[in-house]
Amino acid sequence: MASRKDNKGRNLHTGEQQRKSDGLYLYRYTDIASGKRKTIYAGDLPELRIKEKQIQQDMDDNILTDTTVKKLTLNALFEQYMNTKELSDSTRMNYIHMWNNRVRDEIGNYKVVQLKVSQIKAFYQKLSKAGYSHSTIKLLHTLILPTLELAVEDNVIRKNPAKKALSADYGIQAKEKVILTLEQQEKLFRFLEKSNVYKVYIPMFTIMLETGLRCGELIGLTWEDVSVSDKMLSVNHQLIYKNYGDGSKFHIALPKTNAGIREIPLTEATANAFSEQKKLNFMLGRHCMENIDGYSDFVFLAKTGRPLMPSAVNNIIYNIVAAYNDEEVNLAKKEHRKAELLPKISVHNLRHTACTNKARQGMNVKILQYIMGHSDSSITLDVYNHLNNESDVRNEVIRCEKEFAI
Repeated sequence: MASRKDNKGRNLHTGEQQRKSDGLYLYRYTDIASGKRKTIYAGDLPELRIKEKQIQQDMDDNILTDTTVKKLTLNALFEQYMNTKELSDSTRMNYIHMWNNRVRDEIGNYKVVQLKVSQIKAFYQKLSKAGYSHSTIKLLHTLILPTLELAVEDNVIRKNPAKKALSADYGIQAKEKVILTLEQQEKLFRFLEKSNVYKVYIPMFTIMLETGLRCGELIGLTWEDVSVSDKMLSVNHQLIYKNYGDGSKFHIALPKTNAGIREIPLTEATANAFSEQKKLNFMLGRHCMENIDGYSDFVFLAKTGRPLMPSAVNNIIYNIVAAYNDEEVNLAKKEHRKAELLPKISVHNLRHTACTNKARQGMNVKILQYIMGHSDSSITLDVYNHLNNESDVRNEVIRCEKEFAI
């Protein structure tokens, strides 16, 4: 039987045809995954055979060739990926919010099968030029990478284009963490003690610097979590202020990781601070008026009887530092010296300070990891690695000399 030929006399392979009406080439095949007959077209025979080769390679590697799959966008794939994840409500909302704000209208509408490494790199570079931090770009990468990995696992694409797309050069590098020195902490407390306005915050500052709680853990504390007699603090939830589609309001959430659930032994100073806070609430007439997802009787309250907002805690800290610095500037002028100002700090900075204090005291790194609720020991070890200034080195040598003297 003679082979079929095109209008140039070239032999056509099985499945290949050339239309007489317009000379267009086509190739018909059966998709293995769906069992459906499909057709591809090309303007000339070499182009058609390149497409045939790609289809055959896809089928050999079990890559899906269904038209619907070929139209799958990165946005649609992200929705599929999120449906596979077991996440807390707050984490899920944060991820979706970040995706919608940063990815959706940038590379989100790209077809997954057409997405290239260079396009993802260009996206990261664009974010970098726009002034985003490396940590923000890295977080977006932790969403894009597993999203595309799902496409690899589902045989939509052969390789993950995001796998080698992230570079350490992208984004503004994180600034050195602001940590209060021991001298700065002493000055801060002396200022609080003599201030008629800010003295009421001594217990809260003591608790923050002794426990190293995250902001959500601090404002979420209830008196049920505190045992002054046993000197134990139970950290088993956090309080967040989010919009879950029903307006911005308080919600109870689990700690970010399992390591966040912990029992922290209280120092004498911390136990006393909790006792003082209870007295202050009574003296100021502050009684908890809120029940949030079954939790009530919160430790730290606003004048309204509601728990403190995360922004309110940071504003308290900002105002205290500003007041201290104003006083220090005036005093320095009178004494003809340079003012020694406190840096702008937040709850997060006080958490880092608390962690550094305990590291300076020589606390075992695994114990400190547990107290801080760090899921990864490298986070805790990083604090120890930064204890390398002259004062820290000198103090550690003196401590070891006294402790291990023969």
